[in-house]
Amino acid sequence: MQGQRILIVDDEAGLRTALFRALDRKGFQVITAASKKEAETISQCDKPIDLALVDLRLPDGDGLDLMNQIKSIHQQCEVIILTGFGSVENAVEATQRGAFHFICKPFNLDEIMVLVERALAHSHLQKENIQLRSALHKKYQFDNIVGQSEAILKVMEMIERVAESDSTVLVTGESGTGKELVAKAIHYNSPRASKPFVPINCGAIPGELLESELFGHVKGAFTGAIANRVGRFELAAGGTLFLDEIGDMSPSLQVKLLRVLQERRFEPVGSAKTLQSDVRVIAATHMDLEKAVEEGRFREDLFYRLNVIPIRIPALRERQGDIPLLLHHFLQDFNRTRGRNLTGISPQALEVLTNYPWPGNIRELENLVERLAILKGQGLVDLTDLPEKYQRMSQPKVMDPNKLDIPEQGLDFNSAVDHYENSLILKALEKTGWNRNQAAILLRLNRTTLVEKIKKKGLRPPEMDL
Repeated sequence: MQGQRILIVDDEAGLRTALFRALDRKGFQVITAASKKEAETISQCDKPIDLALVDLRLPDGDGLDLMNQIKSIHQQCEVIILTGFGSVENAVEATQRGAFHFICKPFNLDEIMVLVERALAHSHLQKENIQLRSALHKKYQFDNIVGQSEAILKVMEMIERVAESDSTVLVTGESGTGKELVAKAIHYNSPRASKPFVPINCGAIPGELLESELFGHVKGAFTGAIANRVGRFELAAGGTLFLDEIGDMSPSLQVKLLRVLQERRFEPVGSAKTLQSDVRVIAATHMDLEKAVEEGRFREDLFYRLNVIPIRIPALRERQGDIPLLLHHFLQDFNRTRGRNLTGISPQALEVLTNYPWPGNIRELENLVERLAILKGQGLVDLTDLPEKYQRMSQPKVMDPNKLDIPEQGLDFNSAVDHYENSLILKALEKTGWNRNQAAILLRLNRTTLVEKIKKKGLRPPEMDL
């Protein structure tokens, strides 16, 4: 991250000089200001400011007001507040108003350098996420599908390829992974986009009523049928019918659905009149349908009719690198819809959420951000703002010494330690898609330290060895 621009705002000349020299030696572009007015002038220039170190009390104004002005111009700029008048109230106010951190004078230069590295890593990640989200939206135009991982990009590429066709699609994945979002993306990027998208959850409607919901019924067809009813196949004419949780459909109804897919026609319940079906069917399930076929719970012929184009949605734990991007997406969304002002997520909280297994997938993550938006409301989301089950993930995990074993012939201590260190670094890099910033956060190392280790050890992605 060398070359990033850092603004120092403090009326103490000695402190400005010390900070300038320390940051300049690290390769940063450093600008200094002795007053609020001078800093305002600097911040209005075209060049972006990545980080500002701002004194809380300036000769001509308040440091927090200056912070707001800087962040209004340089929206991804992180701010560290410096003060000789430290108090809990000041620290709380500073972080609530968007400061990355609050540090009291006098401080150790090493301490401030660690904070600078963390703040810049967070700023870089935020910028990268915004740029990637913008690029993906421009390229794919798929509302609400957010991600940069290889797994989700493959899903997007598949959507783009199948959207133009009229083939049946089977979307599989765990609950909460966004199967309906994928179905909508296919529909709204297809020639049928101007026609209806009609969803129905096959698992949420009793079997005896599902047939009527799908195909409609005529008056008097059964007890309670007091009027004609239009079914979902008819409502979706010319468009797309999304059959969610298709694996829960009864065997008798599976036969009737197979006929519609094969012959493109159906009869409403109680009617002798045959209606034509001009509908693209997209089905979805969290169930292993191949196993259900083997066990006789799902018709094999219907499975193959539905599984013309299979699309598997990865679980969130399989795309950890997308979690910061999704968090930013939902934060912005709830800020807008709930009238909140959450400014971001601290590195510590981000580390915990990135490593959490997310059994409820994206739905669970979205629900968590909504909860934070309601209860926190504004400022930076920190580790202590997270529910207890997420906070427990912050406890460091180390190797169990009882599981270590030394062979009878002994071992080379230095080689063993070096091998273990290599394994930890490679595991962190693999988890983050070789994003060194995120890997450094996982390992709780300075980014520069991690980069030096990678170079020294000659570590590189496996594809480079091909």
